[in-house]
Amino acid sequence: MNANVLMAVCETLGWKYSLQNNILLVTEVGNDSNFNGEFALRLDVSTNEVTYNTYYMPNVHVKVEELKEKFQELNAEYSKNALISEFEKNGFTYRSNYTFTPTEEERFSFYMEAKSYDPLEDEPFASIKFTILKDGTIITDSDYLPNDVNEKAHEAMDILEQHLGNKRVMTKKPVPAKYLSKMKPRRTINLNQNS
Repeated sequence: MNANVLMAVCETLGWKYSLQNNILLVTEVGNDSNFNGEFALRLDVSTNEVTYNTYYMPNVHVKVEELKEKFQELNAEYSKNALISEFEKNGFTYRSNYTFTPTEEERFSFYMEAKSYDPLEDEPFASIKFTILKDGTIITDSDYLPNDVNEKAHEAMDILEQHLGNKRVMTKKPVPAKYLSKMKPRRTINLNQNS
């Protein structure tokens, strides 16, 4: 879970909280809540472990569901904005997906586009389609990407992985035969064998 999104959720819901050492303590969940100095919810941001105070809050499960629902809504928006920002820093341009209609599961869809500056590249323009699910999960779809554009996309995704607080899962489509000879290994490292 992303701590910034969690804090935004608490602010949106009007809940009082504090964050220290990756522990978010919710101490009020509305005007009529009184926990006698105890927490209502304790969220460990690094492990996603939630502890609730059922003694002072018998309806805790309702509040947890309220938190989850609002978190997913804000996390999808956060994922979209963070992705666009990071890709633009790496030379990509945003393009809307005009045919997309949001659904319960899929909240956003758009394209990030870039141009290759490799003089040997005969297909210099590249487009990556992004779909953001309701929980903030990012799904990518693209065909051939020139090597320099592919590197920039990976660099942006590496930064996003840190910002979003979760690992990305990449699945590869079969590479059409006409592109096999154009592809280069990503981030090759030359080791000095004479040491």
